Amino acid sequence: MVTDLDKRYMLEAVALAKKAWGMTSPNPLVGAVIVKDGRIVGTGYHACAGEPHAEVNAIQNAGNETEAADIYVTLEPCSTHGRTPPCTKAIIAAGIKRVYIGSTDPNPKHAGNGIKILRKAGIEVITDVETAACDSINEAFFKWVTTGKPFVILKMAMTLDGKIATVGGQSKWITGPAARAHVQRLRKWSDAIMVGGNTLREDRPSLTVREEPPWSRQPLKLIASNSMQNSELHEYFPADKTARIISADLIEDWNSIMLQLGSEEITALLIEGGGEFAAAVLAARVVDKVEFHVAPKILGGRNSRPVIGGPDPEDLSLARELSDVTVKRAGEDIIISGYLNR
Repeated sequence: MVTDLDKRYMLEAVALAKKAWGMTSPNPLVGAVIVKDGRIVGTGYHACAGEPHAEVNAIQNAGNETEAADIYVTLEPCSTHGRTPPCTKAIIAAGIKRVYIGSTDPNPKHAGNGIKILRKAGIEVITDVETAACDSINEAFFKWVTTGKPFVILKMAMTLDGKIATVGGQSKWITGPAARAHVQRLRKWSDAIMVGGNTLREDRPSLTVREEPPWSRQPLKLIASNSMQNSELHEYFPADKTARIISADLIEDWNSIMLQLGSEEITALLIEGGGEFAAAVLAARVVDKVEFHVAPKILGGRNSRPVIGGPDPEDLSLARELSDVTVKRAGEDIIISGYLNR
């Protein structure tokens, strides 16, 4: 039986996992809490790919108090030797008696193996503890490891009447400081950021995480354009030779691009930009989640630029519906998000 206290310990593990937000890709975010005699005796989280996993860090933090203790871990412990040894081995060696797991490993090659190994060693394993919270921090990793493609978020900032810029293209700033700070958090999450060529030419976005000290894992810059040449691209990013032009017309083109990015360990892709480009990626069915930042402003103007362009639909039934919609405040602005491909 899972108690409220068990759930609380797991949510503490989730909070620990989030301390490494944006730093673990292509690995997942994982947190762990070790409890003995009603006391938290050890905590840990996975800080960076290639470094010790959350369970190992928590065991080390607990010192000599792991014997007959419980461990709460947000993701099923790994059972194979990758960049680091398997966590199942460390848990068994530490003498832990009970393992609480939030999310099971979605990788078909590994799913359930860690649980089987622990149970075979005589350790009690309880699964599905606060699963929704544990799943939510790793939706990019889960999609990438099961499909080979990145998880894609389309972020747009708009006025209350659905405008992203004046007729002349002026768009700074529609939303306020709190919403813009949230965008920086999204950029930290991202392995790559993609905008259209027109957005690059008109707005000259940096496509970077802006904070002090400088963020150590800047996302790859991707520009979607059928007309831009590398010589022009490097005029915008003279110090970044990794910036890349993406060219796609058909759904098949976009599918190939997503698979290519996935093969490069791009697990999380953030798309920003104009209404026409947003319409194109939505039509290509590559967007998993949308996040619209709505400012309490009314711009007006029939020729002001809409948040989504593209061809005019002939029937309301063609509207894309979102699932698992959330609404929250960011200062005076409202952030509405939801999923498209579930």
